[in-house]
Amino acid sequence: MVDDKKRPQVSLTTGSVLSVRSADKGEAPLVTQGTFRGYVSLGGDQALSVELDEKEGNGTKGRIRFIPCAAVLSLDILSHAKPEEEKKSPDTRPVYFG
Repeated sequence: MVDDKKRPQVSLTTGSVLSVRSADKGEAPLVTQGTFRGYVSLGGDQALSVELDEKEGNGTKGRIRFIPCAAVLSLDILSHAKPEEEKKSPDTRPVYFG
């Protein structure tokens, strides 16, 4: 068994490249591959916002697809982006006024 302290934290961060299998009208799931752009509220329900990449074909590269969270069957993180807090340069220091 792996110690929880050694296990890396997994989070879905903006800029990560994903492959998402979601429920579709047919029997086969809809597979979406692209860059995660954040969460969106659709009629009170949460959805993933994914910018499609060239693997989707049919001239859809760059389009945004909303996938309701309830429809997600599986999600693979193909490339993990660091959270925004970690991307700040070490030279940045907080400034307080007052």
